[in-house]
Amino acid sequence: MSKTNTPQTKPSKILISDDNEQNRELLEAYLLDGDYEIEMSVDGPSTLEKVKSFQPDIVLLDIMMPKLSGYEVCQRLKADAATHDIPILMVTALNEMGDIEKAVAAGCDDFLTKPVNRLELTTRVRSLLRVRHLTNERDRLLAYLAEVESALGPRGTTKR
Repeated sequence: MSKTNTPQTKPSKILISDDNEQNRELLEAYLLDGDYEIEMSVDGPSTLEKVKSFQPDIVLLDIMMPKLSGYEVCQRLKADAATHDIPILMVTALNEMGDIEKAVAAGCDDFLTKPVNRLELTTRVRSLLRVRHLTNERDRLLAYLAEVESALGPRGTTKR
């Protein structure tokens, strides 16, 4: 399996949020071949806290969890300017069209139904991480260009 990162970059951070320990362990095992730093959470509130402290590049989020559902967690993350760009991959046993529509309405970026296929999971994670890293690079370049334009002033002359 190809690695997500080059040697000079940090591993991508993945947060796996599921109240079922076996599900968390299975997802982690499926992702072990990648160059990832993986953390776990077991319910909605701990997921929101872990997102703040761990700052993941992607969240794998179960829908049916205690205290706060995956839908609610997703809505909160997408409503917060600090976390709205983090891709969220809903991973759930729910598979009715209404469940998928509700997940999309909550702001999830992709949706996988349990039992999870390893190849499908790893492919979607790599794809969402690629988009995340490209978006981050674009934002860095735009900030740099804004600094250069600000330093140059009118007609490309350097401010003195």
